[in-house]
Amino acid sequence: MSAGEYGFIGLVAVNEEGAVVGLANLRRFARPSTASLGLYLDDMFTAPAARGAGVATALLREAAKVAAAEGANVVRWITAADNTEARRVYDKVAAETPWVTYDMKPAAN
Repeated sequence: MSAGEYGFIGLVAVNEEGAVVGLANLRRFARPSTASLGLYLDDMFTAPAARGAGVATALLREAAKVAAAEGANVVRWITAADNTEARRVYDKVAAETPWVTYDMKPAAN
């Protein structure tokens, strides 16, 4: 784990040979309505050759440990509805929420 500029926390998973086979990037976010802190999982990737070996689950479990150490009360992320392979993993460690995500472009000058 490494924490860097902008509050990002980077996690990596390595195989027995020491090669990186997965990564996860987390960042802190304020939750004013509950006066609490959360961690947002911005990116997660598992090398194709390592998929199905528990890399994503290990990264998510480590993210939960980081959240506890940081005093955060949630780790949150989004994924595509058709990302069925990843969602099978996510469903084992987290609860799907009813929220719908929107993106708005910045105003033109």
